[in-house]
Amino acid sequence: MSSPQSVVAIVGRPNVGKSTLFNRMTSSDVYADKNPGVTRDRNSGIAKYHGFQFIAVDTGGFEPVAETSLVQQMKIQARLAVEEADCVLFVVNALEGWTPADSEIFRTLVKAGTPLFVVVNKADNPRLEEESFEFHQLGVENIYPISAEHNRGIQGLLEEVDQLIPLKIKEIEDDNEDLSRSDAPIAVAVIGKPNAGKSSIVNALLRKERMIVDSVSGTTRDPVDSKCSFEGRDIILVDTAGIRRRGKVSRKIETFSIVSALKSIERADVTLLIIDAEEGVTEQVTKIAGYANERKKSLVIVMNKWDLVKKDGITQKKVKEEVYDSLGFINFAPVIFVSAVTGQRVPQIFENILRVHEQYVRRIQTSDLNTILQLIVNQHPPPSKSGRPTKVFYGNQVSVAPPTFVFMTNNPEKTNFAYERYVSNQLRFHFGFEGTPLNFIWRKKKSTHSRKSGKRS
Repeated sequence: MSSPQSVVAIVGRPNVGKSTLFNRMTSSDVYADKNPGVTRDRNSGIAKYHGFQFIAVDTGGFEPVAETSLVQQMKIQARLAVEEADCVLFVVNALEGWTPADSEIFRTLVKAGTPLFVVVNKADNPRLEEESFEFHQLGVENIYPISAEHNRGIQGLLEEVDQLIPLKIKEIEDDNEDLSRSDAPIAVAVIGKPNAGKSSIVNALLRKERMIVDSVSGTTRDPVDSKCSFEGRDIILVDTAGIRRRGKVSRKIETFSIVSALKSIERADVTLLIIDAEEGVTEQVTKIAGYANERKKSLVIVMNKWDLVKKDGITQKKVKEEVYDSLGFINFAPVIFVSAVTGQRVPQIFENILRVHEQYVRRIQTSDLNTILQLIVNQHPPPSKSGRPTKVFYGNQVSVAPPTFVFMTNNPEKTNFAYERYVSNQLRFHFGFEGTPLNFIWRKKKSTHSRKSGKRS
């Protein structure tokens, strides 16, 4: 599948259904409520909707404060959204019609010049849908009536958006084997929250080794990536270091750092999660790490600014344990302690990149896999079903990047998360797979009796 690079921002007044539309497109559980202003923060995620795939940003509602009016806050929010977006879905409420606040936001969005789609939500019946087109009288060229709650009109809207920016998922040839070639460049995304030292890490990597070969263009809206080499292996540093410089209005950039990380993660084979060692693991760091894990990318955790940490009883071992306590879902990732400023242990970053990428594209022989699989199952069988034992007959690795295994069993539904974690830990114990997530597919093995019965019928 092609990776999502397009960013779609959802903008509008409180209680027009932005979060409902976001949830519909991303299948997420962002809380949507009838009361306005529930979504105070921006949310972002990968949208996969009926053949379309992109990064969606749900802009939150606002509570008025003494210094700033509601309309002013909305105008600021609209500006923030369009700075990172490739297009904007401006959502209005069919039940309320076009309000003065809508006009203010609309004018702000038009001035920004980003492709704009006016989405009339809550058009839950033909009458409301027909009335939505009266918005043309207000100077709006294209109107898109939808019902996010009832899943109406969304696919047609995205078809129109796709005419301007690419949203459709295109099938491409499986390039898993190309990824395992020893001469294939390794794409490395440098991710983390603002001020963790991402730019410093990239600069330290390039300056220390003095090995810039040339530059490789990213997407038209992205900065230029850096191509370098280490021990004869080409590496492309995907330049996320950071977020593009913005106008004075862009004070709140945390969500857009996540959007930037999402775009970079999609392009990468290896992700470097940069954490400020003085600050430790924050909620935003956890969120960014979760995105990398969900996208099944190999990971290296880099504790930067280690030279600034006061060492009163603080050891690398203790900090590593604390990191794994907070980020238990990526406890397979190596943790290294560096200082981009002093250059302390910076070469270890490249060493870890090569090591985890080797595991990311590693393929296990079927005979070796099944020998170990039987040991794993015999030691701790899967949960039984209605008193009947669950059997795992055999397994096969079907792809790499990440290593993906298909296991044949009589009760695939009984292989729950806890058992998958057990199998994962055991496979890592026997085969390594440091720094890479593992992907499991459980399938039901048809019995000989079932096949014979099928022939008789």
